[in-house]
Amino acid sequence: MSRIRIGRVWIDSVTFEEALSAIESLIGRGGAVFTPNVDHVVTAEKNPEFAAAYEFSDVSLADGQWVVWAARMLGTPLPAKISGSDLTLPLAKRLGASGRSIYLLGGAKGAAEKAAQRLGNECQVRIAGIYDGRIDLTKPDVALIGRIQAARPDVVLVALGSPKQELWIHRNREALAPAVLLGVGATLDFLAGQVRRAPPWISKAGMEWLFRLSLEPKRLSKRYLVDDPRFAVIVLQTLREPRDGRVTAEK
Repeated sequence: MSRIRIGRVWIDSVTFEEALSAIESLIGRGGAVFTPNVDHVVTAEKNPEFAAAYEFSDVSLADGQWVVWAARMLGTPLPAKISGSDLTLPLAKRLGASGRSIYLLGGAKGAAEKAAQRLGNECQVRIAGIYDGRIDLTKPDVALIGRIQAARPDVVLVALGSPKQELWIHRNREALAPAVLLGVGATLDFLAGQVRRAPPWISKAGMEWLFRLSLEPKRLSKRYLVDDPRFAVIVLQTLREPRDGRVTAEK
């Protein structure tokens, strides 16, 4: 599959089904799967470790209509918007059908347990374990890593929010191989019914950020109203770069 770059973030040019197959292909050898949105592109400009995490990602999927529109403006269109939240149930069904397992990490208190029940019931996937305790990036959590290693999951859904989840995945991917680590943001909260998702028409209109801002204005106002407008500048800067430096060949 080919990749295109916006700012410092590389994104795979794949369809929804190709994304699922790409993730499945990593099972048994391990890997990191990210779902970049506008905020990720902006964060990568100012956070070198976050940018490095993306540089070494195995699968990177456009999670946001504005990212899809930006890619089109750059002359490198992407087939579709593919969010972690949309991927989770279809992926879990595939894993359930093949007898594989999932570990749920993160989310609001109690969300992982409720999400696990839903995934088990709807997808018949085996739940290897859950953990919704505090994650501290300032020091290695040997106990948690050991706990996940002992559970031997095929896929770990990491729902810590960005940039925390991408940094955690980047730091621990080798220790947890051959598990595939997938950053899924608020997906466990959505599955548990603890946070409302934007209706599909709002997402397609590129207004999901406004929907989320209306639900959590105190937490999200700086991100959406102060930081993320820089995305437009990053896109224009990328547009001025040679095309062959922001598009990879099929791999």
